[in-house]
Amino acid sequence: MKALAKLSNFFNKTFAFWVLVFGIIGYAFPEACKPLGGWITILLGIVMFGMGLTLTPEDFREVFRRPRDVVIGIVSQFAIMPLVAYALCLAFDLPNELAVGVMLVGCCPGGTASNVMTFLARGDVPLSVTITSCTTILAPFVTPALMYLFASQWLAIDPVSMCLSIVQIVLVPIGLGVLVHKLAGDKIEAAVMVLPMVSVVAIVLIVAAVVAASANQILSAGALVFAVVVLHNGFGMLFGYLVAKVCGMNLAKRKCLAIEVGMQNSGLGVALATVHFAANPLSALPSAIFSFWHNISGPIMATIFHGWHEEGEEASFLEKIEARAQQRKA
Repeated sequence: MKALAKLSNFFNKTFAFWVLVFGIIGYAFPEACKPLGGWITILLGIVMFGMGLTLTPEDFREVFRRPRDVVIGIVSQFAIMPLVAYALCLAFDLPNELAVGVMLVGCCPGGTASNVMTFLARGDVPLSVTITSCTTILAPFVTPALMYLFASQWLAIDPVSMCLSIVQIVLVPIGLGVLVHKLAGDKIEAAVMVLPMVSVVAIVLIVAAVVAASANQILSAGALVFAVVVLHNGFGMLFGYLVAKVCGMNLAKRKCLAIEVGMQNSGLGVALATVHFAANPLSALPSAIFSFWHNISGPIMATIFHGWHEEGEEASFLEKIEARAQQRKA
């Protein structure tokens, strides 16, 4: 059991590396990887089912304990990232299918990786988990509405069809995961341990499929999309932090909101692009690149944030041990 947990943790820590490797494989062997495109919604459903297995009623109690913080987080998530995405699309005068892809990743809910990054940053983890869960549950209604509002000028958007897709891809698997967790209880402990590894495998296969589908256009559009994704992610984190500061939140909450806003459920963006914009394969590329990039920027920001302390903030257990060790040496 411990060996399995260590293996799963290894894959989770090296997520960005595997995304890069499988992206290269998808580009080098497109014909071999293209068939994976038919499995994208199923693979993401597996990831969402795993998220459901980890959810408990405690994850939603924060909504009632501190509704103001949760509402600020939800509104920030669904306002900052779409607005930044729209501004970048206009500023870079992106082609229609790339603009829709950038908007799609901007209109998606927060990703579960943000919870881990918030923990590593010494941020407010319960708030992060609650915001992620709430934005994910609201996604079937909010994401299609935002896409219709911002992206209809570039490609035809069917918000009803997109809503049904998100219900099938996200809500149903999460609901099944929650049900299994409730019925099985501690019996699923082993399954929960391997969830990070399963999620990594699913996402890297999705990335390989997306890169394979748009391999011919990547050389001409790849650098532009990467630049837009880096800016999108960076501005999301910056504005998330600033909104929290303006709203009078403490440092732990500011760290949480910066990471929560900047890190998206890009896997959902890939799945929706594949289903609804199949005739425009480049529309899935921004979400695929976002999957790679935010798993690099997230740990970087978590490392930076970890060293930020507020006056009166209690030192972590590890820091206390290190301080005592230094005192003994002195």
